[in-house]
Amino acid sequence: MASKVMDLIYWKDMERTGMVLTGLVVGLLSLFQLSIITVVSTISLAIMCFTISVRIYYQFLYVLSWGDGVHPFKSYLDLDISFSGELADIYMQKVIVMTLSAVDALKKLFFVANLFESLKLLFLMYLVTYLGDLCNGLTLLIISVIAVFSLPLFYKRHQEEVNSFIAKIQAQVDDVKETLRRLVQGGGPPPDPTPGGAKPKLQ
Repeated sequence: MASKVMDLIYWKDMERTGMVLTGLVVGLLSLFQLSIITVVSTISLAIMCFTISVRIYYQFLYVLSWGDGVHPFKSYLDLDISFSGELADIYMQKVIVMTLSAVDALKKLFFVANLFESLKLLFLMYLVTYLGDLCNGLTLLIISVIAVFSLPLFYKRHQEEVNSFIAKIQAQVDDVKETLRRLVQGGGPPPDPTPGGAKPKLQ
């Protein structure tokens, strides 16, 4: 299943990926005008009309001896998406561990276990308030879907340039983080990078 998702993201089958991306974007755009119940029911009706029509068509060809009678959606019906009891327990344990870890991290951030980390969250939430004025969650979801189907392919084709750009950004971010950390700790000059530190000059 994971390999099929990656094939979709990296456009291994352009026709299938185009259909999935178009369906997702059109469905999300429909939510701007219609309720989610209307969108889900309409999409379900469209899918059912298509699959039933194809199924009847293949059955008609088989009756006329023009087809082999193979179910047109057999590959989808044979797709195994079930979990064994042991595998389900493993995934449930992972979900519980991840949930508790997230709650613990949020607890430390909101109750200021580390002042610098809590200040970063405060600044991030401040930026999110401006983002909320510019667009809503549905717009961000549409942008995220488009980004999932475009950014990995763009990175694969321009990996060296992207890595170089990210390294420069990371260096700037590290400088800002170091400056903020020194300010939170009371200021002071930056540490001397030379071994042993600078020696005082003799008068």
